[in-house]
Amino acid sequence: MTLEFRDVARNYGSVKALSGVSRTIEAGEFVALVGASGSGKSTLLKTINRLVIPSGGTVHFGEMDVAKQQLTELRRRIGYVFQGIGLFPHMSVAENIAIGPRLSGEPIPPERVVQLLELVELEPSMRTRFPDALSGGQRQRVGVARALANSPQLLLMDEPFGALDPITRDALGLRVRGLHDELALTTIMVTHDMAEALLLADRVLVMDAGQIVADETPQALLEGAGGEVAQELVAVPRDQAKRLAELAKLSAPL
Repeated sequence: MTLEFRDVARNYGSVKALSGVSRTIEAGEFVALVGASGSGKSTLLKTINRLVIPSGGTVHFGEMDVAKQQLTELRRRIGYVFQGIGLFPHMSVAENIAIGPRLSGEPIPPERVVQLLELVELEPSMRTRFPDALSGGQRQRVGVARALANSPQLLLMDEPFGALDPITRDALGLRVRGLHDELALTTIMVTHDMAEALLLADRVLVMDAGQIVADETPQALLEGAGGEVAQELVAVPRDQAKRLAELAKLSAPL
């Protein structure tokens, strides 16, 4: 189902967090929103599920303005994963995963919880554990399972891996990309990490000062497209790769 931003603006007093953003995201795309802190990427993401209400413009999911959709029905169709994870500490893993469907009046059976755990590569036995008994990576995998519990058409992720160590972050990123393909999702991920965006996304939207300043494929960005702001972000992983290659040469046996 197509997602469309139509001249979306968001003001906080005199601060323009979003300035007339217009863009279409097609069904099945994996899109990364990238930019410096304060560029507007998380604000734009949150207009989709109405955690942020635009000051102007509209967001359309399918043929309908999200502002005109019943909120619980809208959010039932949208999975949401955020950096803070937000698991309820007094609930078991199974209860956390099933909370969304239960609140929407469509509880899921225990076998569905097991299936969701397996999708995020966690053992079914973990369903009885509580969040404080899990590692950070395991908690975030539960967060992803919870976001998928309603079989959403759209998956939103707001800096989902930011608090994880590099090895866990890489493994979970690859699993999320695999789930995107397996479940035929449309996925939008906010990240400040351009390397992560280049490796996981089909399309990268670069934001600066509340506007989209580049809309390119990872390959095009690596070839120099997208303009100055985009290339400043690409320069970081490019320079890191170059330095690693130089270190590898120095350490190679003569």
